[in-house]
Amino acid sequence: MNDSTFDYIIVGAGTAGCLLANRLSADASKRVLLIEAGKRDDYHWIHIPVGYLYCIGNPRTDWLYETQATEGLNGRTLRYPRGKVLGGCSSINGMIYMRGQSRDYNQWATLTGDTQWRWDQCLPYFKFHEDHHQGATETHGAHGVPAALLNPQAHDNAASAEYFRILKARKAGGEWRIEKQRLSWGVLDAFAQAAQQAGVPASSDFNQGNNEGVGYFEVNQKSGWRWNTAQAFLRPTCYARPNFELWTQAQVASLVIEIDADGGKRCTGVKVWDGHQLVTATATREVALSAGSIGSAQILQLSGIGAANSLKQNGLEVMHDLPGVGANLQDHLQIRSVYKVKHAKTLNTLANSWWGKAKIGLEYAMSRSGPMSMAPSQLGAFTKSDPAREWANIQYHVQPLSLDAFGEPLHTFPAITASVCNLNPSSRGSVTLKSPDFKVPPAIAPNYLSTEEDRKVAADSLRVTRRIMSQPAMAVFEPEEFKPGVQYQSDEELAKLAGDIASTIFHPVGTTRMGREDDPMAVVNSHLQVRGIRGLRVVDAGVMPSITSGNTNSPTLMIAEKAAHWMAKDAQGYATGNP
Repeated sequence: MNDSTFDYIIVGAGTAGCLLANRLSADASKRVLLIEAGKRDDYHWIHIPVGYLYCIGNPRTDWLYETQATEGLNGRTLRYPRGKVLGGCSSINGMIYMRGQSRDYNQWATLTGDTQWRWDQCLPYFKFHEDHHQGATETHGAHGVPAALLNPQAHDNAASAEYFRILKARKAGGEWRIEKQRLSWGVLDAFAQAAQQAGVPASSDFNQGNNEGVGYFEVNQKSGWRWNTAQAFLRPTCYARPNFELWTQAQVASLVIEIDADGGKRCTGVKVWDGHQLVTATATREVALSAGSIGSAQILQLSGIGAANSLKQNGLEVMHDLPGVGANLQDHLQIRSVYKVKHAKTLNTLANSWWGKAKIGLEYAMSRSGPMSMAPSQLGAFTKSDPAREWANIQYHVQPLSLDAFGEPLHTFPAITASVCNLNPSSRGSVTLKSPDFKVPPAIAPNYLSTEEDRKVAADSLRVTRRIMSQPAMAVFEPEEFKPGVQYQSDEELAKLAGDIASTIFHPVGTTRMGREDDPMAVVNSHLQVRGIRGLRVVDAGVMPSITSGNTNSPTLMIAEKAAHWMAKDAQGYATGNP
């Protein structure tokens, strides 16, 4: 940490930060610092797909957050896993590749007043870093196939064309591997048939813009190994660049904010705890917060940027009153229905003996397949909680296993779990400081099931699960509802029950949301620049004004791809006198 002046500083080497570092350091004339509070991703369980079981709840890889007690969950608190390691949440998540629905991005365009967030304007940025197992198509990208964004005619600005020329020279694009899962289960195949019998169409690709359907998820794996963003975007590319520097086990305590000659406020760097002392790193161009929906909101507040009253209550000087910081927290809450089954192979029975576990380990060692190659959820389905809805509004994660709670032992009887979540919750929560000490975790209050609409969707989604499980395709397995139990039938009973058994699916977004200039709760503008603070952007899932209709990792990568373009374009434009 001797030379501490850089062009760009990126806070957080997670999903967004790794891609951002790759793109910005492609320009050899720019020095880039990437800061990660966690360790390097050399823990073996990170790379074995089933290793998420040993990474979540492990201080080696997880921030170990917990939520506040939540009324909608009948007073319960939840574990709130967030990756604290190179690769961030991409090192501990479910590896599911999911973009969401076209309407999500069209809504962002409306909320921000910027057409660049429309689905058709986001799709090229998804494709740019994809390496899809099917190869390049109209909707997917592949390694070695030139992306549309590399065509100079795709840009009406010389700075943009120059940025993509630099990336092409550095062989960017196609790093994010997407593969089929390497196993299937008869009982899950039957669930897919049952869903079709219940009116859910079959789908071979959930990422076309309308994800309604049922099928096996595609995953971010490579030859049976987890493929995290550190492998995709840092190794070996960034490590080989002399203009790139990485600090690990270095936690950002606050931002450095200075006053320009004209009275404006500017972020000029960060204060970093290296385990022994606070050191300052300086950015001559920009600082990008990519610490996630929890971390970025906390760092802004620790720096005096947020709701003035809350900052004062924590004894902090108000540097900039921005009330939207930490507000608008959204998450997908999954309701786990467990069904006992007969005449079926499930992980419960396969892993209930040392011999069975040994066979599972041998299968993975020999062929990189079998249960150790599993994502946490294998089969997915998107459908409507009410037929009157225009779009699919609930998502299923179906698993050939069951347990009382995450981290608990598998049940001893054969069973499957059908977890369902409301894709577009109307409940809103918050992230606020508990203390001005950066080492103290913030208060996370998701406020689940706080609206009548969300409680109604919860009740209806449990009925959809029951309808699917009652179809002829499942009859051979004689399914028996173990949890929640058939005795619960009314809306009120099912909504209360959802509060008893539901859990986060680890998709927090929205705490630094983007919006129009006249939106008092918008934290960043449509180019992700923090309002009222020059030289500072937020580049992570926190900028989403509304949650995407599916898993949030891949949309976060797309956001980072756009942000890298804008940051480099601004730098190129400034250098040529055409900002």
